[in-house]
Amino acid sequence: MKAVLIDYGSGNLRSAEKALLRAAAERPGAPEVVTTSDPEAVARADRLVLPGVGAFAACMGALEAVSGLRAAIEEAVIGRGRPFLGICVGMQLMAARGLEFGVTPGFGWIDGEVRRIAPGDERLKVPHMGWNALENVTDHPVFAGMQGRDVYFTHSFALYPERSADAAAWTTHGERFAAAVAKDNMAGAQFHPEKSQGVGIELLGNFLQWRP
Repeated sequence: MKAVLIDYGSGNLRSAEKALLRAAAERPGAPEVVTTSDPEAVARADRLVLPGVGAFAACMGALEAVSGLRAAIEEAVIGRGRPFLGICVGMQLMAARGLEFGVTPGFGWIDGEVRRIAPGDERLKVPHMGWNALENVTDHPVFAGMQGRDVYFTHSFALYPERSADAAAWTTHGERFAAAVAKDNMAGAQFHPEKSQGVGIELLGNFLQWRP
């Protein structure tokens, strides 16, 4: 059993790798964590983690620049139903489209769009950087025990799902937006588990043992 962390040149890869390895070490029977950009390894993965830092269009462009990688992700996640976790922009890419620097199509797994957050209060800065509590967390195995917990965010854009049922958790920074999404065998976190200390390791451990 292998959990593949997808390497497509996005930042924060090593922090995500270290956090996943720690989470795996703390969960008996967890799959081996492998970091790779090889489409064949991605297509064969038992579960997948897609990190992402920066702009939606840039991350999608970098992913599509690796020949065969997007098709491999879709084969594993959609074709074979393997568990998937998107982190930050990796979650945003699950949306139908992103509105940063024009309109960029996403994977289309979650109906909705990624747009700039608008706190509506000049005292609340964008980018949104820092710790915020998770609110209205749904009964989902990946986010078990997360209600009210503080996690670390650093972003200017968020995924606004068309169906509220696709949001697995919310948070508030002036306005309320989805902190996490979940649908079928797919989950995503707008926050950074790898920067969220013990809470983040707990969530990654949940994902490594999730059997949708």
